[in-house]
Amino acid sequence: MDNLAVLSLLALLPILLVGVLLAGFRWPAKFAMPVGYLTAVVVALVVWRMSFTGVLAATIEGLVVAVTLLYIVFGALLLLSTLTVGGAMATIRAGFNNISADRRVQAIIIGWLFGSFIEGASGFGTPAAVVAPLLLAMGFPAMAAVMVGLIIQSTPVSFGAVGTPILVGVTNGLGGDPAVAERVSALGVTMPEFVSSIGFYTAAIHAVVGILIPLILVSMLTGFFGPDRRFRDGLAVWPFAVYASLAMTVPYVLVARFLGPEFPAMFGGLLGLVLVMLTSSKGFLMPQDTFDFGPRAEWPARWMGTIEPAQATDVSTHMSVVRAWAPYALMAGLLVATRVIAPLKEFLTGLAIPFENILGTEITTTVQPFYLPGFLMILASLFAYALHRMNSREIARTLKISAGQLAGTAAALLFAVPLVRVLIQSGPALNDSGLSSMPVTLAEGAAAISGSSWPLIAPWIGALGAFVAGSNTVSNLTFSQFQFSTGAAIGLERPELVVAAQAVGGAGGNPIAIHNIVAASATVGLLGREGDLLRKTIIVTTYYCLAGGAVAYLFIHGLGLNLGTIMLVLLITGLALLAHRLWRTDTPTQQRGNTRSRV
Repeated sequence: MDNLAVLSLLALLPILLVGVLLAGFRWPAKFAMPVGYLTAVVVALVVWRMSFTGVLAATIEGLVVAVTLLYIVFGALLLLSTLTVGGAMATIRAGFNNISADRRVQAIIIGWLFGSFIEGASGFGTPAAVVAPLLLAMGFPAMAAVMVGLIIQSTPVSFGAVGTPILVGVTNGLGGDPAVAERVSALGVTMPEFVSSIGFYTAAIHAVVGILIPLILVSMLTGFFGPDRRFRDGLAVWPFAVYASLAMTVPYVLVARFLGPEFPAMFGGLLGLVLVMLTSSKGFLMPQDTFDFGPRAEWPARWMGTIEPAQATDVSTHMSVVRAWAPYALMAGLLVATRVIAPLKEFLTGLAIPFENILGTEITTTVQPFYLPGFLMILASLFAYALHRMNSREIARTLKISAGQLAGTAAALLFAVPLVRVLIQSGPALNDSGLSSMPVTLAEGAAAISGSSWPLIAPWIGALGAFVAGSNTVSNLTFSQFQFSTGAAIGLERPELVVAAQAVGGAGGNPIAIHNIVAASATVGLLGREGDLLRKTIIVTTYYCLAGGAVAYLFIHGLGLNLGTIMLVLLITGLALLAHRLWRTDTPTQQRGNTRSRV
């Protein structure tokens, strides 16, 4: 078979089928992913004439990568549950109560800054699950609290769980592609250095696109949940919103450039949080009025969940702030030390478990169990057990919580990653058809349709992957090789920038990922309102993909009279006109009588 259109559709079929089952039929991922995997195997064997040994070897490679990923996830979940059960998270939460009575300021500091730090430290949907109940306890409507938690799962997500979407997603998504190896060789760098450069480009695009996220966040908060439903109330705090954005994104980009993809979200969120809290206490750029949601008795029933604010979180604790933050500080210190101290790095990376020439094929992978972030997060958890004097019952509870949360993720990942590896390894080395691998074939079809405009489309593919899988990491695993191959097929000098656009889109798609919406809603008793939330968060994903595509295009082709410039100008103009219209249409309400609550 040599019809490119038909081959492209067949290559897309496993992913398309998973998307239909998840989004269309609302199957859980633990059922949809096995169907997708079996479909990929059938297409590989029948159409690509891949050897059975090759399929099995690719599956084993996928299982090794999946276990590696689950190891990292377990470490992140264990640390978070340890801090929650031990009382440290209650102290951290209590520290936010005296920031400001203004709900816009609270949403930005707790959602955007603290949420970015939690994303960098834990990832995998945990920020919304931490932020939502905290905001509910502080007096936010349940739906507003979840919306805030979901919206901030955008800019920091590409570097969540200490860089897992880049370090695991992109690395394994590109691994095994001869064209990638050739590009790495031509640049004279190692594969980790190549991936790190993609991480920097990803951070740079995010920094440009993400500058408006805090402002969009508070505008949606006041427009959808304010007593007068005025977007103007959110737009009014634009100086503080932009300042808070820069407080996170400037160190975020610098960290990506000089320390690598493990730390941008974690350090950017933490440094921004410290800076903004310090300056806020001095009144810097703080709003002159105070926004609140109005009397609780007047809130629509759909805003509220089944959990009362007093039940959302226990803020009574005797633990000091220093003790509460110490495990996170240790984790950050260990991560930096193992990445920048050369002898220590060489020692830990040398303790590797190789899987060479699996089943006699050329497929090879390696696991470095003591260098992976999961091990360091487990060490930080053990430290917290001792520091917080946790008893055996509490320790057992943290393990039970972590294992329970991991189980749902494992069922999907143990099929999702092998699915991706079968697609990637379906190339000429393991097939009798002479066809390029499925992602490369799909890329050739995409290139034939899109031409040089592909960078504008690339983020949407990443967002689709995140929507389907609920994970930027899985999206990058699935589409990185496809994106790189498409960039090469349309003749780009730096096709790796298309992979950066993929990672940005994968992060931008997280606010609409059903998995994230359900998980965050459950923490405030809001299950069954996913559609209401999706209709709001899709605004953020649409903005992110439009802006991300335009900025990526300019990174690739430069400034000038081109599609990227036109798209960016149109987007900025549209946003400015929308803001002006919202400001003007909201004004008459204010003139008739300002009913905004002041506290």
